[in-house]
Amino acid sequence: MACVFCTFISTLPCFILADGPTDNRMDVARPIPPVGTSFEPNQQAEVVNLLDSLKKDIAKAKEKLKDQPELLRHFSDIEVFASAVETAVTYNEIYDPKKEFSQAMEQLAVAEERLQRLVQASPDWLKSTGLVPRGYRSNIDDSVQPYGLVIPSTWRPGSSIPIRLDIWFHGRGEKLTELSFLNQRLHSEGQFTPDNTIVLHLYGRYCNANKFAGEIDLFEAMEHVRKDYLIDENRIVVRGFSMGGAACWQFATHYAGLWAAAAPGAGFSETKEFLEVFQNETLKPHWWEVKLWNLYDATVYAENLFQCPTVAYSGAIDRQKQAADIMERFLEREGLQMTHIIGPDTAHRYHPDSKTAIDQKINSIARVGRDPVPDKIRFTTYTLRYDKMKWIHLTGLETHWDRARIEAEIVSDHELDIDTTNIASFSIVMNAGECPLDNSITPILWVDGQKVVTNRVLTDRSWTVHMTKEKGNWKLSSSATEHALKKIPGLQGPIDDAFMDRFLMVGPGSWAMNTEVGDWVSREMSHALQHWRQQFRGEPRFKLDKDVTESDIKESNLILWGDPTSNRLIREIASQLPIRWDHQGVHTPERDYPPERYLPAMIFPNPLNPSKYIVINSGFTYREYDYLNNARQVPKLPDWAILDLSIPASPRWPAGIAEAGFFGERWEWKDARP
Repeated sequence: MACVFCTFISTLPCFILADGPTDNRMDVARPIPPVGTSFEPNQQAEVVNLLDSLKKDIAKAKEKLKDQPELLRHFSDIEVFASAVETAVTYNEIYDPKKEFSQAMEQLAVAEERLQRLVQASPDWLKSTGLVPRGYRSNIDDSVQPYGLVIPSTWRPGSSIPIRLDIWFHGRGEKLTELSFLNQRLHSEGQFTPDNTIVLHLYGRYCNANKFAGEIDLFEAMEHVRKDYLIDENRIVVRGFSMGGAACWQFATHYAGLWAAAAPGAGFSETKEFLEVFQNETLKPHWWEVKLWNLYDATVYAENLFQCPTVAYSGAIDRQKQAADIMERFLEREGLQMTHIIGPDTAHRYHPDSKTAIDQKINSIARVGRDPVPDKIRFTTYTLRYDKMKWIHLTGLETHWDRARIEAEIVSDHELDIDTTNIASFSIVMNAGECPLDNSITPILWVDGQKVVTNRVLTDRSWTVHMTKEKGNWKLSSSATEHALKKIPGLQGPIDDAFMDRFLMVGPGSWAMNTEVGDWVSREMSHALQHWRQQFRGEPRFKLDKDVTESDIKESNLILWGDPTSNRLIREIASQLPIRWDHQGVHTPERDYPPERYLPAMIFPNPLNPSKYIVINSGFTYREYDYLNNARQVPKLPDWAILDLSIPASPRWPAGIAEAGFFGERWEWKDARP
């Protein structure tokens, strides 16, 4: 089976077009990452020999240290270099053989030196200041992902004083392989290095504007950093420029409650206007695509910057000034006036005077720090993927992908006033020591004008309240989730959401499908495996259906390929899905589709483990055409779609889309169109 997939992947066509307006053609797309080359034969042999030796040394060292978990966890800081070199030579992702040969040799030497230090129980890079490249093992696919740190000279190992952390999102680089990124992290401090501040440079899983797995990269890298450095959680700043500026807008608006400040530069902040103006693209989206722009468009989340001090930057003559200009318009609608520093006569770069002004403002904000329990919260979201703002946690929406809003204010020592729109349930969560209310008085909530007497604040100054709306009335709940099957945070779709957590690709154990369906499954499964590696820089975990274990079902979202006749897991759960599927075809409550031409793609809570997803017949949903501009890298399919296999796959779609839509808030069937 593996040989079949590898053979197919090696014969996939390369779509080649020039840069510029031709990148707007949907029928073909140039390859990203670009086609590279290999080292000269003698250099290739030298690198491969050193790499093989290093991998053997790593295996021996792991065996020697197997009973020392505190040392074992540092192997990712060594394996990250081995992985970067191996990826470059295995997939011919070499773009400047002379320079990159030197980079490969340097990184293998760094890895070998670190390995020797680790075997001696002295991982001294953890005590170093300056440039410290590192790596962590991702829960999503077990890949080792790189990141870089800039450690200030004032930092001391074991310090009990929490330190500020700045996070930097890099710009677009179609040739930014792991090898290239780690070379930067070995030799460049980057744009900003504030005093007494650790700077975290993210790889973000390559060239996706820190979306999807690139988004989770931030939180996994931060968690890895926290294990070795005492971070001041109230002085974390997010920054970036160009594509990194786009990432900064997204993180600032979607996770506004986490940061002390945000400093986006250039980039893009939404999909529609940017592509029409910057890319000169004529958009003809499906209705569900327009809904799904509400996942990553920062503009519609602009109100959340009420919580996050923001300093935007643009060059005066930079076309990407459009990102800040449209954010400014959306902020005005929320009654907020944006701080916008503009570099005079400057194109797509920082003006030196502007950098100084940005630093002064951000440093001043960071000194004050984040307020974790403010008296007033304003929070907008469109999905429970983004469910938290400070002490407000949303647990249910009335309708996903429409604007949901909550405004909550502490108005006295025992009263809160809360107004909601499109919210079905929420919680108030104040951790120990955080609640400012009088713990001798029973708190009262006024929710949408309705009085609700709640449980008391505990003596540790913690307070948790769960609220649910039933028939228009709010009531206290015993838990955040009272219904067995509903859309909840982390289990709300769309299809792409399954790839933001640990997943396992599951191939069919037999090929009892008709020829057309079987051929499509083979091609698309191979496409999903290949493009995960290319675009999200990991090797997808894969098993045949017969090899899937109870542990796999417990810990992973299952990406199931095939049909009920060929994949035992699809067969086992088919009767429990809102879209029925049998030998007679695909059946929705509105229409029947013959089996020889149609196939469903969908996401749904796994009936075998409802705390995880199943996805049927889909990888991540944007494709080759969308790789050409980061603003296009948004979900292309909603919760479900009926695929018409008579229309061949393209750089935009896996097949024809006969129909598509969202399941309801209880994961029930809904009419396809709104």
